[in-house]
Parts: sequence; C-alpha cells; structure tokens
Amino acid sequence: MKALHRPDLYSWSAFDRARNVDFNGTCLVRPDGCLLIDPMPLSDHDLAHLGSLGPVRWIVVTNSDHTRAAGDIAARTGALLMGPLAEQGALGLDCGRWLADGDTVIDGVLALALDGSKTPGELALLIDGDTLVTGDLVRAHRGGSLMMLPADKLKDRAAAVGSVRRLAALPNIRAVLVGDGWPVFRDGGARLAELADSLQ
Repeated sequence: MKALHRPDLYSWSAFDRARNVDFNGTCLVRPDGCLLIDPMPLSDHDLAHLGSLGPVRWIVVTNSDHTRAAGDIAARTGALLMGPLAEQGALGLDCGRWLADGDTVIDGVLALALDGSKTPGELALLIDGDTLVTGDLVRAHRGGSLMMLPADKLKDRAAAVGSVRRLAALPNIRAVLVGDGWPVFRDGGARLAELADSLQ
C-alpha cells in the first residue's frame, strides 16, 4: 500500500483501462484497528502490509457502485460493514450499520450524504476535519484538479452541484482522497472551491 499525506493513511489501487484512472481503496489506521473505505481487491503484498497495520475493524462503502472487494474482505476479517442508508435496498451487502448524513462513523470520522449523484445517498467521509474521502461524485481524472461526475451519469445535476458546493464550503480541508483518479494532498479546499466555481 502507498503511504499518503498523514502517517495513519494508506491507499492501494487498480488501474481502470476504460477510464484511464486508478480506482482507489483507502485505509485509516486507528489505535484499535483499521477502517477501510471502498476497498479494492488486495494483492498478497498489500494484504501483508494491511496485516502489519492492525486488525480491520470497519469497512465503509460510499455507494452501490463501489462495493468492490468489501464483502470479501469483511468475510475474511469479520469487519463491520457500513453503507449509505439511502442505498440500503441496492447495495447488495449485508451491512451491520447504515449511515445517514452527519453520522459519526468512528471517532473523528463524519459521514456526509450527497444528493444528485448516480446513486442515491452517496457518502463522503470527513476525517479529523482536514481530509475528505469521496466516492464517485467528486473525482480527479487529471493530477492537481478535481472534477464532478459527468452530467449524463447524474440523477439530478442541480442537486449534485449543490452537494459539491457543500463540500467546498467545509473549512480546513487539506486533502481530497478520491475513489476514482488522482488524490489531492495539498490545498484540497482550494481545489474544491475551484471545482464549485466552475459549475453553473
């Protein structure tokens, strides 16, 4: 796994040829175990690295198109699966907890429900007030900038734009770790503001 901008955050990826971007899984290490977000399948190397970081205690799936390897990893580790409350009937996973807007996932991690994306109730996660992890709606197909999911994929563009503007209004965002594409490790709030300003 790749070390990120904080010593308690790691990522691993698989390259998607159709979109020419990486699909990313994220690992947050806490003293009592690890939280995985939208986990991709793990190579033997990444599985060994993950095991060295501590037990996998929790897994969050941000939307029903990002189930990825969550079910397999949960079955292997016994981790608690969590998903968006609004996608309870569509996720296809037996989650032990369903997350709504404003819910505390674990200590220091806040769930934010987004409207208008390609699935209802997609989640973003805010870690310790400075790191935003997004699923599908906010992504980065080019290094150093963020973009919104294309209009033809959105259920409601106006609502999606409102969700992006809500994220851009969050204070103190240092990094944006996207599910699809390039992460932004510095000035994440400024990159979110640029994205929001570009949307009509």
